[in-house]
Parts: sequence; structure tokens; C-alpha cells
Amino acid sequence: MKQGIYGAILYILLLIPPIKTSLESIMILHMLVQLPLLILVGWLIGKPLLRKYKGFFTRWNKNGVPGMLMVVIITTYWMLPRILDEALSIWLIEVFKFIGLPLLVGVLLRDSWRKIQAAGKSFVFLNYISMFGLMSWLYIDSPIQICNNYLETEQQMLGLGFLVITVGMIFYMLQMVFVDHSKE
Repeated sequence: MKQGIYGAILYILLLIPPIKTSLESIMILHMLVQLPLLILVGWLIGKPLLRKYKGFFTRWNKNGVPGMLMVVIITTYWMLPRILDEALSIWLIEVFKFIGLPLLVGVLLRDSWRKIQAAGKSFVFLNYISMFGLMSWLYIDSPIQICNNYLETEQQMLGLGFLVITVGMIFYMLQMVFVDHSKE
């Protein structure tokens, strides 16, 4: 129950106009802070929602694959440069961001991650490494400004942020290879 309350408080904080505007005013904060926090909101409120609608999630997302597929599709959508621009200029996209990320990514991620098999988790993790690496290259190496609402230097900073995340994920995978998992 506490997690649900924390999620609701975080959601309200993210909706407060000065906080929302501040997070959306800098590209790296928009993509790598606001969007993950909205997903975290869904993760936190997911526990009571999954308990309340257990039958639905058991039928619809029995093995975690449909939910994880939805998570991957929606997060890939939000990595596109044009979508960040549209979230600032088209109110419907902004509404989708504030509803879709918590409910369709955060809640489904919480439900799917515990259901999906180890091979599926590895596939998803490796998929995100390649996606973050590609986005890093796109944002750093693009010779033009690819987002109308953000400067070229901001997109390069975002690219460096994606690069740091990619390297961190690679190091995480490497350490998982060399750690003894026999006691788990």
C-alpha cells in the first residue's frame, strides 16, 4: 500500500507545472529523468493495481510476453526525437505520456518482469543495450538539429547520457557472467 501512495505522490509532483516545465525544458532531463520517473510511478502504483485486477492480468499477461512486448514498443516510441518535440507541442501526446508511461509501461513492466523467463529477460536487456547504443550514436553524431524544441548541444548531451547508460548496462551484463549464481 505504501508503494501506491509513494507512486501517487510522485505522480502529483511530476504534474506540478513548474516541475513539469523544468523537466521538459532540458532535453536530457525530459528523456532520462521525467520519462523514467513516470515509469517508476507505474511500477509503484502497480502493486495494488495488480492485486485488484489479478484475474485480468493473469488471463491477458499469463507468461509476461504480451506485457513486455507492449513495454518495449512504447519505450521505443518515446526514444524517437520527434516524439519529444510532439510531447511539447501537441497536448494529446503529452496526455499519452502522463497516462501511457505509468499504466502501459510501469504497471506492465512490474507484472511482466516477474513472469517472464530468464531467456526473455536477457533478450529484453540486450535489446535495450542495442537501442540505447543506437540512440547514443544518433543524438551525438547527427550533423543537424533533430529536435525543433531543443538545441543541437542538448541532443549531444542526451546522446552522452545514452552512452553512459549503455556502458553501464554492458558492465552489468559482464559482471553477471562472472558472479556465482548457484546460491540463488
